[in-house]
Amino acid sequence: MPKLSKKAVDRIGAGIKRFQPILASAKAREVNASDTVIIVTDLLQEIFGYDKFTEITSAHMIRGSFCDLAIKLDGTLAVLIEVKAIALDLKEQYVKAVDYAANQACEWVTLTNGIVWKVYKVCFSKPIEHEFVVELDLLTVNPRSSDHIDLIGLLAKEGWEKAHLGEYHTQRRALGLTLGALIRSDPVLEILRREVRRLSPDVRMECEDIRSVLESEVLKREVLESEKAGSARKKVGSGSRADTSSSEQETRNEAAAPTADLPG
Repeated sequence: MPKLSKKAVDRIGAGIKRFQPILASAKAREVNASDTVIIVTDLLQEIFGYDKFTEITSAHMIRGSFCDLAIKLDGTLAVLIEVKAIALDLKEQYVKAVDYAANQACEWVTLTNGIVWKVYKVCFSKPIEHEFVVELDLLTVNPRSSDHIDLIGLLAKEGWEKAHLGEYHTQRRALGLTLGALIRSDPVLEILRREVRRLSPDVRMECEDIRSVLESEVLKREVLESEKAGSARKKVGSGSRADTSSSEQETRNEAAAPTADLPG
């Protein structure tokens, strides 16, 4: 992930230290949604770096009802934020602003209870869909961890201005497509088949059975069916064929090698 400036890192670290006890106390008291909105507004300013007077707007109209908060940068709607009561577990069904975001050409929607922040990217398809991107838990992040700070920085003003979240999403999607293609490649399926037999000797499952389970129960549709998924499969397939002979040789070597007792 792109690195933040020292000023942003210091602000985020100090903000986390200050707000973690506040959030824990508010959760214990089960403060209501209206009070949670007040806390979230302060978080957006003191941790994420937005100006509450010029960049954070409240009661944003959505088809006759209101979204709790929105971020506007240079007059442009950047993200819609739905806020739930701090003690409430967040569920995807609570994401109500996706259609409105799409109509306003806004790519990002965030669902939060002040502690947990879930970010979704709006997909401009028919029908309109949304894709989960990243989740933060402000009670578990470590203010001294650079990785945690950088993750929070994805949602900070600096991250929006430099499109860090979009870059993060693109990289994660590319990784997911490549991993999906790798997992379903013949050499990896063979390894999985051997491991299944080792762990469960009574289970007789062939590579095609494993592929079927992966495609029907494990992998997301985008990893299987999108145009980019096809490109990833071709890339992995060309590499897999080149590695098949060496993989098979390694398998024969493993089978012939004596088994050594490991020190216990």
